[in-house]
Amino acid sequence: QVQLVESGGRLVQAGGSLRLSCAASGRTFSDTAMAWFRQAPGKEREFVVAVSSDGSNTYYAASTKGRVTISRDNAKNTMYLQMNSLKPEDTAVYSCAGRHAQYGHSTYLTADEYDYWGQGTQVTVSS
Repeated sequence: QVQLVESGGRLVQAGGSLRLSCAASGRTFSDTAMAWFRQAPGKEREFVVAVSSDGSNTYYAASTKGRVTISRDNAKNTMYLQMNSLKPEDTAVYSCAGRHAQYGHSTYLTADEYDYWGQGTQVTVSS
């Protein structure tokens, strides 16, 4: 079992920046592949970015590539999402997800591949 807790979401103006955090506990974080997803009101959950358990591989969705950066600190059991140049369409509940990694370099891109989810943190971008 893995418990995930997100933090860092808030109201920010368009063009601003935010850093979200996802703190993990319960199993060895260093063998847990992670990702960020988001869900806007009235829309389906959307993949944002994934990172392998060893941090060597990342995969970004086209919608946010170039404006977001994922990172993880396995010593602190924490994953981060740095978001820059925020747009109103980035408004959503951002959730982190985790799963046991088959290989250290593996990334997983769909929600149904993840077993563990946080409760989400609200990001609101005003125009």
